[in-house]
Amino acid sequence: MERLHLSWEDLLRLVRRLAEGLSGEPFDLVLGVARGGLIPTALLAQALGARNILTAAVMFYEGEEALPEPVFLQFPPDVLLFGKRVLVVDDVWDSGRTAFAVKARVRRAGGVPVVATLHFKPGRNRVPDRPDFYAEETAAWVVYPWALEAWPKG
Repeated sequence: MERLHLSWEDLLRLVRRLAEGLSGEPFDLVLGVARGGLIPTALLAQALGARNILTAAVMFYEGEEALPEPVFLQFPPDVLLFGKRVLVVDDVWDSGRTAFAVKARVRRAGGVPVVATLHFKPGRNRVPDRPDFYAEETAAWVVYPWALEAWPKG
């Protein structure tokens, strides 16, 4: 599979593109999906002037084994999401399972989820949904600048 290595400058360009697309959208809070979505969440919240930021940690794998259902390691209490328009931010929509599960959980809490990702992989999508906003489509394996693989050696 092709690998797409991003620099920090590339990342900021993608976040700026997302922020421009979201500039007219009203949100009550931002929900960052750990781990990959945390850096984009912080940057996007900064660009949008958002201060109410929460996190969700979802596990779909144990080692290399896929789990049949998501395990929510951390998720905001329903009372914080009820009646709120929630911007859910993640780095990539690959199979879509993570964002799909987070959206469902926000809806169950009485919130209105809107998903924004840096990358969308339509050819790998395995759910009947897609991100509401994304900066770029790709089929490549994306190596973000915070990935261990991108760290300097030594």
